[in-house]
Amino acid sequence: MKLKHIYIALFALISSLGFSQLKTITDKTTYPFWINVPEKENSEKQPILIFLHGKSLSGTDLNRVRRYGVLRAMDKGRKIPAIVVAPQLAKGSWNPDKVLEVLEYVKKNYNVDESRIYVCGMSLGGYGTLHFAGKHAEKITAAVAICGGGNVSDGCKLATIPLWIQHGDIDYIVPLSESQKVVNAIRKCNEKANLIFSIIKGGNHGNVERLFHEDAMYDWLFKQKRE
Repeated sequence: MKLKHIYIALFALISSLGFSQLKTITDKTTYPFWINVPEKENSEKQPILIFLHGKSLSGTDLNRVRRYGVLRAMDKGRKIPAIVVAPQLAKGSWNPDKVLEVLEYVKKNYNVDESRIYVCGMSLGGYGTLHFAGKHAEKITAAVAICGGGNVSDGCKLATIPLWIQHGDIDYIVPLSESQKVVNAIRKCNEKANLIFSIIKGGNHGNVERLFHEDAMYDWLFKQKRE
């Protein structure tokens, strides 16, 4: 076997080990999705973390979803103490009811702690996160939306759950004002809403992806628990 082929085989083995519990489910819900289930799911109820990708990862090749975000962080060694679910959107915008369909499938088929269901997303997935939370807030515990936006009309519904909205101050793809107007609507409805709004100095539309590789988002999410 040529040395090049050995390297390729070794890379494939390392990749498969890194994703040893990651698998795809493609024929049970409208959106196909990746799922990673912790080993202790057999004996202990587990939280769920749903990741909604941005427009550039849309399509029909699920491997695209691994290019950035939560799955990319896992691929680089991050251990996430939850059932991680990452659906793929073929085209267009995220449909809150189809995201809910994925969530309900996972709840039905796995050992889920329903007091700890989290959603996060970036760009188009940030919009998807706030649209989903804006329609189905009672189904989730907390959410993080990065460089996205949402519906101003959802302000009062969004005010009912812990939210962390983050946006770079030099984002020329999705302007900061898209997050700001949702934040304003939430605060107008409830000044005391459990809302964090972080403006990331020097953050553009791409480099805020680093947030998925840092502890802060995960630490904050997993502290939240629905009564």
